[in-house]
Amino acid sequence: MGQWFAGFFLAEGIEVIITDSRYNELRGTDNQLCGKLETSEKAIAGANAVLISVPLSSFEKAIKEISPYIDREQIVIDISSIKAKTVDIMHTYIKAGSVLGVHPMFGPGAASISKKNFIVTPTTSEENELAGRVGAYLEDRGAHVSLMTPAEHDEMMAIILGLPPFIAMVTADTLLSLDKLQLTGNISGSTYKLLLMLIESVIAEDAELYASLQVALPHISKIEELFQSKVNTWAALIKDGDKDSIYKKMHKLEGKFRAVDPSFTTAYENMYKVLESL
Repeated sequence: MGQWFAGFFLAEGIEVIITDSRYNELRGTDNQLCGKLETSEKAIAGANAVLISVPLSSFEKAIKEISPYIDREQIVIDISSIKAKTVDIMHTYIKAGSVLGVHPMFGPGAASISKKNFIVTPTTSEENELAGRVGAYLEDRGAHVSLMTPAEHDEMMAIILGLPPFIAMVTADTLLSLDKLQLTGNISGSTYKLLLMLIESVIAEDAELYASLQVALPHISKIEELFQSKVNTWAALIKDGDKDSIYKKMHKLEGKFRAVDPSFTTAYENMYKVLESL
């Protein structure tokens, strides 16, 4: 994501300087970085804003390393997937400048920020003012911006970023254990293709990121325990051949979905549009 935003800002006509923990390894090589590579001190010197994009396990070390170089005029923005811990770390080490937690709700495969969601997590009046400016900049470019506290953000991410990968990982483990993945993929219908797309998109991505999210997101264990209990309930109905109860539960779920999102009935057609666009 750091590389993605480097390319984005370069396209906006903004100068980008990159620093990396592998500076000595990357220096003087064809590193294909978007922007000039410098040491931390040189990269931060004179910068208007500093964007932090590092693994969660390296976040505190990175903030501690750069904190002596931050001056009071600079903005430090964190784009990690967890906010309560990262915002607290920034407040602990960065005594000059302004900090702001921002979460872009998309991955590096996105073509632009148009119609993409961003969550901004200010905690002070100064950060609220900064959030307004950052939000306006993003919205001017077609993005959708929501404000939350860091704790509210993390609670929502336990559902949004925690549950889907959990389902994908468990389903991948199940399918591979059946040893029928290649055959089922060759003869699959649309619903199964979409399921495989979710599974493969998770398994092909950064394992360190997903592992970090699973252990760091608050309440994720309770959510996954609830999911397991629902699996057991539905599996019991199927094992018992209780068609009437399955029908009634599905009908009840349909009513609840319709109350929350009346347009949900177009999902089937949208699934085909997604698959046929590939």
